[in-house]
Amino acid sequence: MSDTTATFTPRVFSGIKPSGGLTLGNYLGAIKRFVDWQEAGTHQTIYSVVDLHAITVWQDPATLHAATREVAAGFIASGVDPNRSILFNQSQVSAHAELGWILSCVARVGWMNRMTQFKDKAGANAEAVSLGLYAYPALMAADILLYHATHVPVGEDQKQHVELTRDVAQKFNHDYKVDFFPETEPVIEGPATRVMNLRDGTKKMSKSGESDMERINMTDDADTIAKKLKKARTDPAPLPETVEGLQGRPEARNLVDIYAGLSGLSDAQVIAEYAGAGWGRFKPALADLAVEKLAPISTEMARLMADPAEIDRILAHGAEQARAVAEPILRETYRIVGLVRS
Repeated sequence: MSDTTATFTPRVFSGIKPSGGLTLGNYLGAIKRFVDWQEAGTHQTIYSVVDLHAITVWQDPATLHAATREVAAGFIASGVDPNRSILFNQSQVSAHAELGWILSCVARVGWMNRMTQFKDKAGANAEAVSLGLYAYPALMAADILLYHATHVPVGEDQKQHVELTRDVAQKFNHDYKVDFFPETEPVIEGPATRVMNLRDGTKKMSKSGESDMERINMTDDADTIAKKLKKARTDPAPLPETVEGLQGRPEARNLVDIYAGLSGLSDAQVIAEYAGAGWGRFKPALADLAVEKLAPISTEMARLMADPAEIDRILAHGAEQARAVAEPILRETYRIVGLVRS
């Protein structure tokens, strides 16, 4: 942790984009860790459904609206307590867009050109994608710095964007000769921070994969969860005697990671328990564990989604709380930059 960060109120910020349904990857890689931060009680926790990021690619409006509620329901069903954490959707707090513009004027084009996520998403069609998709790391920096967040739990694939946030904070502080924005720390720890495809262990589990059998959806019922895991692709060899034996075995590594993430054990502890076991033993055990942990979340999500007005009320209340934190920081940013704001 930098000396600068240590002077700020300990605060966690993170979010999930409502484009497609929530998957096991979202749960293990993000939401479960959000709950852990909340339960630790060492930091104020602020979590957002980042719907402004979703529209960097075209979204059907009705689908986006429903997906925003579904992600919020997933947060709450998984244990994010709106009475202990601030939970809101990004577009209800206009300060995100306001600070996003200011930080877009601080960030450099060369920095954006190095963002591997953009290259992966744009592919050979980079000239045709939206400016928002290209520049969204500056909005992500604003999401974080708007709350003076000191820590951001992220997956490995988002680490580069948090590092960009640090660059933006450093440049802003340097350019304006202030010590105003913290140098936020990305937090990447624990098993299953990157959950892979159940049919191809070299690809990340995705909401938009070709087959529904590639992923566990957080809305899947118990039978579907069990079926998908029992049919997950594996190799012929049994589980190894050590974690090192998982090298070069992406599907085996992925299933061990999932077991570890759901159980709270380390990969080494899982291997110690199942060393030498065949998949006929391990996959049913994994399926039982997943059903035990995930089916109650699925059931609670369905209950919450049946009352959209209550989800909207929770998000609106969270937005009020978020604005209370963000507004003084945005106001001071305007003053530092020299913008006139009443």
